[in-house]
Amino acid sequence: MSDTHLRLGVNIDHVATVRNARGGAYPDPLRAAKLAEEAGADGITAHLREDRRHISDADIEGLMQVLSVPLNFEMAATPEMQAIALRHKPHAVCLVPEKREERTTEGGLEVAREENRLAHFIAPLRDAGCRVSIFIAADRKQIEAAHRIGAQVIELHTGAYCDAHAEGRMDDAQRELEALREMSAFAHSLGLEVHAGHGLTYDTVQPVAAFPELRELNIGHFLIGEAIFRGLGPAIHEMRRLMDEARR
Repeated sequence: MSDTHLRLGVNIDHVATVRNARGGAYPDPLRAAKLAEEAGADGITAHLREDRRHISDADIEGLMQVLSVPLNFEMAATPEMQAIALRHKPHAVCLVPEKREERTTEGGLEVAREENRLAHFIAPLRDAGCRVSIFIAADRKQIEAAHRIGAQVIELHTGAYCDAHAEGRMDDAQRELEALREMSAFAHSLGLEVHAGHGLTYDTVQPVAAFPELRELNIGHFLIGEAIFRGLGPAIHEMRRLMDEARR
């Protein structure tokens, strides 16, 4: 695939959220993953949280068996999650911060303060053949630390930009977008592969998708919500169309 192709990873966590609301088997996140794959997703993202509020251990096992596109396994940097990742050896592991009380991942990982611990944490994951990504804010200090500890990929947190846009704070949104653009170029200059995600919608995706250094966007909550109104395949097709249009 050419360097101009921007990959789309579809996060299926919130299919599991709906399933778990009733405690049954439906809707099935594995079925959603296969539908997303058929609709053109380049990968599937799933976050196995410590409290198992949405994706379950069985979901991860099932995804590893049924997917023909890569699985991006989002996880906290804990011994329990490391053991699960080393057992399954997904294509990619993305380390994210996690607090039990948060509704969603609220910010980027604090790499600079925990550099030594994280360097030791990711070494066995890399040795097992997983591509290690770090979910961080668009901050030079954090990007430099991610590079030093041996991460191959960073995923820039787009939430502040998306929140400002949604609230009509366009000056703030523009400032956040400029920071994302600048740090995308900086990370690329260090040899890191650059991804981005969190809170992206049809209204906010194109300015980010246009960053030439960007290789992948991970989008979930919005697409699962939009699927209620237009179906998962059409929702993904529209996101893919907007991404491709921005790339041109």
